[in-house]
Amino acid sequence: MKKIIVPVDFSEHSEYALLAAAKLAKKYNAEVLVLHMLEMSDIMLTASDGLQYEKAAYFFKLSEQKFEDFLKKDYLVGVKVTPIIKHFKVFSEVNDVAQKNDADLIVMGSHGTSGFKEFFVGSNTERVVRNADIPVLVVKNKLEDINFESVVFACDFTEEAIKPYKNAIKLFEKMNSKIYFVYVNLPNERFKTSIEIEKNVVNFFTKAEKDLDKMNNVHYVSDYTVEEGVINFALKVGADIIAIPTHGKTGLAHFLEGSIGEDVANHANLPVITFKI
Repeated sequence: MKKIIVPVDFSEHSEYALLAAAKLAKKYNAEVLVLHMLEMSDIMLTASDGLQYEKAAYFFKLSEQKFEDFLKKDYLVGVKVTPIIKHFKVFSEVNDVAQKNDADLIVMGSHGTSGFKEFFVGSNTERVVRNADIPVLVVKNKLEDINFESVVFACDFTEEAIKPYKNAIKLFEKMNSKIYFVYVNLPNERFKTSIEIEKNVVNFFTKAEKDLDKMNNVHYVSDYTVEEGVINFALKVGADIIAIPTHGKTGLAHFLEGSIGEDVANHANLPVITFKI
């Protein structure tokens, strides 16, 4: 992990993300690229009128000063920090910055309050997750500890989940994390028998890697939604983070199909990391 991108809007939640990124940077000797997207209208940016240009220059300078003040944090001492200001209006373009700078991870803050859907869907976080080719770590609170010793990886054990699985393994094995693989069995038309699930799991690990030892860490849980099953299991084992495969442009819609998005208050402190399928 050499480069970490943190999109910030100067809010409390983007401070949580910056703190988490700083802790990761110190642990892995990485550089933190702090990205602020200055939203200006097309007229403000393209008009040739002298007054419009002066206004644009003024707002840019104001943003620069605010950015500079925002980065005056004790926890950034000793961390290589590169501030970046872009004239983006949509968060989806964070991935362009990530690709240009060959970044390894995006860290974002989110103020979602009630489960995965509210955590992501319809938010700036979702826009980043949908378009990011690299993992996105989402934090909602101040993380006192960045040692992700216990990880819950939500998986449906289809072949398309092999890529995010491998990326997750690559990351968390470097952190010496214990990984719990969780399959949530749902009622009605999405229900699967134990034999059907086990067949998928064997096929998955056979194609993912020759070593099948990780099958010992696969857990089957039953719940009304994938969301609730994963969260409840994470709480049960005392996980430090939840990892989720995502479907790129379709975001979490497929993974959380049928989720009722009920408020799960205890989920609030758990960070979530996404890996693109």
